[in-house]
Amino acid sequence: MCATVPNSPNMLSAAWAQALGAFEADLIRRAVAAKTRRAYTIDAAELARWASNRGLEPTSIDVRWLRRYAAGLSESGRAPATIARKLAALRALFHVLVRAGERAENPAELLGSPKRPQRLPRVLKAAEAAALLDRIPVATPLELRDRALFELAYAAGLRAEELISLEVHSLDFDSESIRVEGKGGRTRLVPVGEPALRAVERYLERARPALDAGREPALFLSKSGRRLGTSDVRRRLRAWARAVSLSEVHPHALRHSFATHLLEGGADLRSIQELLGHATISTTQVYTRVEAARLRSAYADAHPRA
Repeated sequence: MCATVPNSPNMLSAAWAQALGAFEADLIRRAVAAKTRRAYTIDAAELARWASNRGLEPTSIDVRWLRRYAAGLSESGRAPATIARKLAALRALFHVLVRAGERAENPAELLGSPKRPQRLPRVLKAAEAAALLDRIPVATPLELRDRALFELAYAAGLRAEELISLEVHSLDFDSESIRVEGKGGRTRLVPVGEPALRAVERYLERARPALDAGREPALFLSKSGRRLGTSDVRRRLRAWARAVSLSEVHPHALRHSFATHLLEGGADLRSIQELLGHATISTTQVYTRVEAARLRSAYADAHPRA
């Protein structure tokens, strides 16, 4: 039976407010990344307002109503990726209610996600990656920092968020590896090659002391001595990419290039999954499509009857 419709279009019923609180607490408990947690709570609150305005409670809404809600998202022009994320948030929300005994089933499990276009990630050729990194000079503290920053990003396949979360003690020169705090609080050890190790060592000896105000444990510092942000990483990479006439180079392109070059060099997909910190092998399999696309292109360019 439906509850009374709230007077305000933005008012939530008490049951929905409680459900959203339990959902957010569960996301925090599972150490879901802050960006994902924020998006999921916004998505769940959007459904809660929609349902409250129709007198639907968390325990009474069924898959037919959820399909109407999903259809409304599609009709509003939301991108397939956005809709897919919102539906994933709803599945997680109702999973919490099922686990708490508030519902016997998860109605969102019966919703199909929209098909998203398969866009292959931007990948630099090995020569392009080398040109980009070798072009960064090592004369000033900021140049030394940038050289170490992007050598490490490419050598270890790190996300921008992972780069800026590194601390001085994250790198182990003896074992030639780095300890990375990835998504969902998962920690992994990633090998680091000699060029990146040398670049970081130069930065620590000749540049970081000039940037450090003595209070920041972060490995990579801004000119004012604070921890870098992801926007700083993107901005600096764009600047150095322009210097070698490369366009559309984002920090994730270095991560994609790391994985693709490993695959081209004969590394197996499981090893690449572990190095990237992917929770499932299906996420890593995008790189097999990148390699297949490269081979098709090479075939089309080289074979006389392609």
